[in-house]
Amino acid sequence: PGTDVATAFARGCAAVGLAPVPGYRTTEVPEQDWVKRTQSQFTPIRVSTRLWVVPSWHAAPQESAISIVLDPGLAFGTGSHPTTRLCLDWLDRHLFPGSDVIDYGCGSGILAIAAAKLGAGHVVGGDIDRQALAVSRYNAEQNRVVATFIGADAARPQPADIVMANILSNPLKILAPLLAALTVS
Repeated sequence: PGTDVATAFARGCAAVGLAPVPGYRTTEVPEQDWVKRTQSQFTPIRVSTRLWVVPSWHAAPQESAISIVLDPGLAFGTGSHPTTRLCLDWLDRHLFPGSDVIDYGCGSGILAIAAAKLGAGHVVGGDIDRQALAVSRYNAEQNRVVATFIGADAARPQPADIVMANILSNPLKILAPLLAALTVS
């Protein structure tokens, strides 16, 4: 309230060298519960016959299922992206109990948490984003699983049976030699 939108927009355009000022329109958006509105976009996701991703503000849809309770916060990984679901489904079908797992670029910790819930022996998640590490630790605690989450400045983890990296393709190509070296031969 009280902001001269036309002047502010013109100043912003001038600051980035945009002239003339393009046409635009403004619309007042009524105040609402933005948290509740955002949360309404996320509902439980069935990954496989026994594995679900459940936002922390929902009840688990199947009591007998393995549910990953998740609050993504400011980190990537809600379980809704197809690559995340594929990784989760792969873990569900191929993880042997006691396997050591590395989740490289862990984001919300979703893959590391799933591995721990599915019976992995030792789980390490790593990320360059401190906020992601904090979210991962919180989510692991909420799921009552043991996993270690490390930043880029930590020592390289010991090689593992399974190394997962659900990250963008260009960083994945660059990191391929490192990720291969982290895999038990």
